[in-house]
Amino acid sequence: MQKSATKDLTVGSPMKLILGFAVPMLMGMLFQQFYNVVDTMIVGKFLGKYALAGVGSTGSISFMIIGFCMGVSSGFSIPISQMFGAKDFSAMRRYFANAIILCTIFAVVMTVLVSVFCRAILVGMDTPLEVLEYAYSYILIIFIGIPVIYMYNLLSGVLRAVGDSKHPVMFLVIASFLNIALDLLFILGLKLGVAGAALATVLSQLVSGILCLIFIMKKVDILHVNKFDFRLERHFVSKLLNMGLPMGLQYSITAIGSVILQIAVNGQGADVVAAVTTAGKVSMFFVCPFDALGSTMSTYGGQNVGAGKLDRLSKGLKAAGFLGSAYAIIAFGVLYFFGQYFALLFMDAGETVVLAYAHKMLIWNSAFYIPLVFVNVVRFLIQGMGFSMLAILAGVSEMIARVFAALLLVPAIGYTGICLASPLAWIFADAFLIPAFIYSRNKLVKVMKRHADAQKSKG
Repeated sequence: MQKSATKDLTVGSPMKLILGFAVPMLMGMLFQQFYNVVDTMIVGKFLGKYALAGVGSTGSISFMIIGFCMGVSSGFSIPISQMFGAKDFSAMRRYFANAIILCTIFAVVMTVLVSVFCRAILVGMDTPLEVLEYAYSYILIIFIGIPVIYMYNLLSGVLRAVGDSKHPVMFLVIASFLNIALDLLFILGLKLGVAGAALATVLSQLVSGILCLIFIMKKVDILHVNKFDFRLERHFVSKLLNMGLPMGLQYSITAIGSVILQIAVNGQGADVVAAVTTAGKVSMFFVCPFDALGSTMSTYGGQNVGAGKLDRLSKGLKAAGFLGSAYAIIAFGVLYFFGQYFALLFMDAGETVVLAYAHKMLIWNSAFYIPLVFVNVVRFLIQGMGFSMLAILAGVSEMIARVFAALLLVPAIGYTGICLASPLAWIFADAFLIPAFIYSRNKLVKVMKRHADAQKSKG
């Protein structure tokens, strides 16, 4: 094992460790959003408003399905981080091998199901007729690429679990530039339309997954598995599913609210769909630091629980909360004064109605970024601690808030109700997550105390 390929988050200043681990992840996420932005810019500028709205109208259903894939993969990496913290490398490799088998099964089943029912889902979501074919052409290719999504997210998650947040970023940067080149080739050169944008995304992610695999095989000896490790065993499968399924379902349950909200958005017409799409693309770029902090806290929580250092959990939460809140204040100021200029990246200046709607949403969302900080930090910390089931309830809280906005606020106050949906979801989630963290920490303390007392009695 090369020391540079792993990192122990159980020793040292939580603030420095979290910052050092999160920054490389942030760079990778920014590059990922960068090529997502390029996708949207090319679609909006060269294929038109309806193509942009078509791609945007798939956002919620994409989040439901792809989010499940990402959540499951992230959950599978938690036992690996815990075993790394406990220095039980044999069990860690068994978890890794079993996770590979489970991801393969999930990928095959999901790809078949969602591809078959893709058009029916879009029609059921009341996707506007003028954008339906654009939406179908785009999302079908994304869904066919589900095995690639599992591949990259599992391998990058496993690397992060053993403390390596840098190399997945490097591979994502390479994929980002490849994605841009393929966008230009497929959309402008080969005239493949929105299908070209989707194909570029899938192929570039395949490359990043392959690079992760090659790196693990050549540089991270600690993750090298053998035939014995690939034997499915109830204990390993059960724990992986107990961690992975709740995290996947949390994304999907949260997305149910987003799907219902998307139906309300679709009912407002193509201009509103395009505005929400534009604001969403800008927002995804600005919330990357929160996502990076969240993913960091999953590894931080897993390693420290594995090492039995529960006192570091609250210290890590405070450090991450401070870092995220400081950034949230800055982000709000930037989007309040300059949000309309970011929206111009995706729409022509003549689309004044769309631009005004997009700026309004950016202001409302960024005003509530501090609650979003704690949604990410606390949720992922709890998951790293081993309480993934609580993530489902947090997802339910977000779903309830978005359904409330879609069914009651949008009919009552129109577009402002759409703008308030995410802030309400974050507040609802925090109201559950903060007490859930206290409960989880106290339960772990009691479990460790009982274990210590049992050891003393045996001695």
